[in-house]
Amino acid sequence: MSGSDARALARSLLDLCRMRKLTIATAESCTGGLVAGALTDIPGSSDVIDRGFITYSNEAKRAMLGVNATTLATFGAVSKETATAMAVGALERAGVDLTVSITGIAGPGGAVPGKPVGLVHFAAAARDGRIVHRECRFGAIGRSAVRQRSVVEALRMLMELARGPQAAVKPRRETASRLRPRAARTARHRVVKRRGPRTPRV
Repeated sequence: MSGSDARALARSLLDLCRMRKLTIATAESCTGGLVAGALTDIPGSSDVIDRGFITYSNEAKRAMLGVNATTLATFGAVSKETATAMAVGALERAGVDLTVSITGIAGPGGAVPGKPVGLVHFAAAARDGRIVHRECRFGAIGRSAVRQRSVVEALRMLMELARGPQAAVKPRRETASRLRPRAARTARHRVVKRRGPRTPRV
């Protein structure tokens, strides 16, 4: 993914959030603020972007986002649990509508057993309670490439949440609206049929 891909995605996300009056905060570790940077690079982003937390160290994750020390000790900084706690912590502390968190091993060093270079955990959280986690294994493609691909993935996750649960609700509403006219017509036909036989009797 190129920088132009991230820019186009960032622009689309901002437009959608602006239309839906949604605000965003980011919580970044291995990307060091690149997601917030990609978003704030677009003019007018202040309508949507509230703040960014750059929590590179474990202490920063605890102090700024409220990630539990036990979570970090048990699962490690690069884990689903920590990414989720980061996203939720950012949501609570910033009071925004949407957040995304990123924690990973960009390389070239830092790999540990079971956690290779290129492993990145993402989490996105919405005020309505939706939380999405994603694990990506980009491989040893170079530090810059891992970070740039992480930015694009984070923007995609924010876009998914920004679209909202409405996508699942709309088909139901359409179905309901289609059924109502049929039900009304059926009722009318029944009334006509009942009145038909009664007229000759009178």
